Amino acid sequence: MFHECVETATSGSDAAGADDALEADSLLAAFEACVHEAVEDDDRDQIRKETGLDSAEVAAVLDGDVASLTVEAGAAVLATTAEYDADTIVAELRDHLLLGMTTAVLDVDTIAAEITVDLTGQEVQQALEGRTAMTLEQLADVLAVIERRKR
Repeated sequence: MFHECVETATSGSDAAGADDALEADSLLAAFEACVHEAVEDDDRDQIRKETGLDSAEVAAVLDGDVASLTVEAGAAVLATTAEYDADTIVAELRDHLLLGMTTAVLDVDTIAAEITVDLTGQEVQQALEGRTAMTLEQLADVLAVIERRKR
């Protein structure tokens, strides 16, 4: 689902502007739009009940500020309107990231060297494998590197 948000956001780009659409800030904005859109008509209590998020996380989602939200929390929000559950959304995202790394011939150390968020290669690997939490901001940064290198 997250990579589908990106595909939707970048599908209108022309060839000359395609690199601009692959910046982490643009990808994060696409994530924010998708997550916010999933619950924009819901009230706070309903979102908390459906997602298990706490009040601060729900407020961030409704304000469109999801940078510090974990991928799992974002997936829980997307699952409220998707045909998949949150675990499936996260698994699909991880598959997409790993396949993208393979296509782009990238390793975790190269990604760590190119991202702006402060993660080591080992931390990138742990985040990609789900052994540590990854925020949507970190996801946007990692995905931007992968997508730029695939082009």
